[in-house]
Amino acid sequence: MKNKPIILDKRTSYIYNCTFGQNVIIHPCVKLTNCQFGDNVEIFSFCEMRDSVVEEGTKITHSYIEGAHIGKENEIGPFTRLRKGAVTESKVKLGNFVEVKNSHLYSGVKAGHLAYIGDADIGENTNIGCGAIFVNYNGKIKQRSSVGKDSFIGSNVNVIAPCNIAEGSYICAGTTVTDDTEKDDFVIGRVKPTIKSGRAIKYRKEEK
Repeated sequence: MKNKPIILDKRTSYIYNCTFGQNVIIHPCVKLTNCQFGDNVEIFSFCEMRDSVVEEGTKITHSYIEGAHIGKENEIGPFTRLRKGAVTESKVKLGNFVEVKNSHLYSGVKAGHLAYIGDADIGENTNIGCGAIFVNYNGKIKQRSSVGKDSFIGSNVNVIAPCNIAEGSYICAGTTVTDDTEKDDFVIGRVKPTIKSGRAIKYRKEEK
């Protein structure tokens, strides 16, 4: 190793064919194979990584990463999965139970939790809400979608590929997007609820 990382517990760390920048910290219970790490990277416990590149200043917590390129000063995890072809630029934040596959996330993208980003290009400073899904497979082929910079993808949004969401678009929670949008569009697609007063009491009695 040209630069030796700070390995906090060598007994529980498996490191094979990796290169390190300066001041890299490796916490206990990690498995790293065929990876490159830039300066000031910190890999916390219970990460498994292979065939990936991590640029300087990034912190990764309790995540599974394979075939990804992670940019500078990212915050990844806990419980994030990055699959083959996942690329993130600088200052991207990905949280618990976010999965990214064959997608490019530009600088400042945030996906805090419970999202699937597959075969998509996500523009700068876009927020991906909880439960958002980029639906890339129709049962026969996989197709790609894109989101322009400064957009907002609300909770439980479905983006059905192929779909191009223009920059500055605001996609309301619970919306399924099947058509392209124009710049700064406000998109909402919800079914108005039917409310039956007092019906819950009768329903519970019928269940018994």
